[in-house]
Amino acid sequence: MDVTSMWSIIPFAGMLLSIAIMPLVPKVSEWYERHQLIVALFWALLFMVPYTIFHGFHALTFELAESVLLDYVPFIVLLFGLFVVTGGIAVKGLIAGTTKNNMVFLLIGTLLASWIGTTGAAMLLIRPVLRANEWRKYKAHIVVFFIFLVANMGGCLTPLGDPPLFLGYLRGVPFFWTIEHIWPILLLNTVLLLVVFFFIDRHYMAKETEEGRSPADLMTDGVPDEKFHLEGAHNFFYIAVIILAVILNGTLAPMSEHIGFTLFAGSEEPVHLGLNYFVEIVLILGAAFLSLKTTPRNCREHNEFGYGPIAEVAKLFIGIFITMIPALMILRANGGSLGIDSPLKFFWATGLLSSFLDNSPTYVVFLTTAGALGATSGVATTVGMVPIHELLAISAGAVFMGAITYIGNAPNFMVKNLAEMKGVKMPSFFGYMGWSVSILVPVFIIDSLLFFA
Repeated sequence: MDVTSMWSIIPFAGMLLSIAIMPLVPKVSEWYERHQLIVALFWALLFMVPYTIFHGFHALTFELAESVLLDYVPFIVLLFGLFVVTGGIAVKGLIAGTTKNNMVFLLIGTLLASWIGTTGAAMLLIRPVLRANEWRKYKAHIVVFFIFLVANMGGCLTPLGDPPLFLGYLRGVPFFWTIEHIWPILLLNTVLLLVVFFFIDRHYMAKETEEGRSPADLMTDGVPDEKFHLEGAHNFFYIAVIILAVILNGTLAPMSEHIGFTLFAGSEEPVHLGLNYFVEIVLILGAAFLSLKTTPRNCREHNEFGYGPIAEVAKLFIGIFITMIPALMILRANGGSLGIDSPLKFFWATGLLSSFLDNSPTYVVFLTTAGALGATSGVATTVGMVPIHELLAISAGAVFMGAITYIGNAPNFMVKNLAEMKGVKMPSFFGYMGWSVSILVPVFIIDSLLFFA
């Protein structure tokens, strides 16, 4: 099994198809919901066994160490920490899910995402959004736009917003570089999507009225006149601790090169787990633990807090992280010969692959490709000088186009699961892509013409 051959990506394709198709088959869907980890491990083994036979156990453990220890573990720990901490912040009060209020929710979430992460913003606001719209029958589109804006695009301004930008920060991209260059694109996209949302939501509001439903039907905790307020607000301190942990990962990285554990020390590219790695994980898990211990039970009960959504993400994404190893290796081996040498090409190549692969390693692959172009001016990074417009295109593509599929960014799946737990009939994998392709792709074409052509 040559890992750089197209045959090697069959397990990854099988993993994606399982996520897309199995929930749609009536009897299979019930089995799938109970055995998602088995499905993920099946496809992972379908990659690992042939790879071990052809390349040896040592080569397999090296690839798993890179993918699981360096990428998956920090990824899922960060998601878990933000999920637990934001689950302790209860937004209470009567907020009716009108078009105006929903647009305000979307705008606030978009602005927050770059500072507390797309996962933090999504988990903080999706519950009050769902409660505000409990009176409505037609509300799946609200969650879809929530995924577009809050769980993806809003995270583009800082390295705290989305993991790909953090990896760029670790490789020398200045902390405020992204916000300085990408804000006009975010502003345009936010305005365009809110305008589209306004007309779609007004259409569905008219249907609600025709069928005899109104915001007056909404009761929050049985108290119709309860004022808007927050409970469990001390959890914002724990969010700050998590943000500090992410920042320390970057600032401690240089001094951690010789502090920590090194695996495969004799290889050309040893796997090093430095002090910064452990500091980040300990701080995040500590914040989650303290949040669970110090938050009144009624806050989590109000949010109907449970571990189901984060557990599903953990099960499915371990399969995704392992089976995508060959796909990423193919990109690394052939990235320089793909003819990607302009901002437009980098935007679409990074974006489309980020829709199906994890956007963090995809960002790194194309950042490395851009650094190999031999530019003499731009942004100096550890992978070479990267031209400004190419770096902007890679950053925008990785963050924005994670919204095209449910698996493009982990918060997408978590938001979908929470909505379904509240009785929202969400689109299927391909049904969601129908929404994203018809709404987002025209927006990205406008971006291409205005900023990358």
